Amino acid sequence: MELSLAHEASQRTLKQRNLLALICMVLGILVVVMFTAASTRDREVVLQPILPSQMTLSSSAVTPEYLEAVTRDTAQLALNRSPETLQYWMDGLVAISAPEARGPLKADLMKIMDEQKGSQITQFVTIDWIRTDPDNLTSQVGGVLHTIVGSKDVRREHKIFQFNWTYTGVSLRLKGFGVVVEKKEGAK
Repeated sequence: MELSLAHEASQRTLKQRNLLALICMVLGILVVVMFTAASTRDREVVLQPILPSQMTLSSSAVTPEYLEAVTRDTAQLALNRSPETLQYWMDGLVAISAPEARGPLKADLMKIMDEQKGSQITQFVTIDWIRTDPDNLTSQVGGVLHTIVGSKDVRREHKIFQFNWTYTGVSLRLKGFGVVVEKKEGAK
């Protein structure tokens, strides 16, 4: 009698173990399938701050509209500075830069800060146009760069600035920027 009860108890335990193993296997397969689906699917974020229309970000590519909006804001940050806002200016540019570009960019910005500290030189830009190239992750901004010393506007030059970007996931980061220098005719 005890033998038959022990046999029944062991059969119940065996069935429970097998059922638990089957459930674990099904859940494991489900986790793998869900992880694969989540990692291969493009992510999207809908942006709607102060833009005239809804803008969508996708992990597959940068839209021209988003690249233009980010370029506009970055150009305003990068090209408008005064001695009073130098620290904010540098911190803002370093914060939006790509991790691999932060060191060289910060070194270049520190040189500008050292030159401009204690001076009365202020610069600001009035943007004429923005061109974007989402495929190459570059954008160009054309505008008049004003240089003011004290309260005098001492220089107004039309310049073209190029911004280089990197895009990972749904994160657009600044790799670098600078003035586009046009080659003179006859120059090599």
